[in-house]
Amino acid sequence: MGIVSWIILGLLAGGIAKVLLPGRDPGGLVGTTLIGVAGAFLGGWISSNFLDRPIQKEFFDLPTWGAAIGGSLVLLIGFRLLFGNSRD
Repeated sequence: MGIVSWIILGLLAGGIAKVLLPGRDPGGLVGTTLIGVAGAFLGGWISSNFLDRPIQKEFFDLPTWGAAIGGSLVLLIGFRLLFGNSRD
């Protein structure tokens, strides 16, 4: 997958992570989508370097999507812990 595919995957993974972890984020919609893109890169990097799962060339690879969504969730939770959760 190329860089554009990872960006699209990250945008979708950020949206899925936002659905799985509802609430108002300090960064809003733009911040959440950027976290999704960074989470996709983080999840892919962790998957390929530490879990011995090479990155597939197909866009619709389930483990790649799981890594991207997992990375997005981790970054979204970390972002909320660092900058506050404004659910009130």
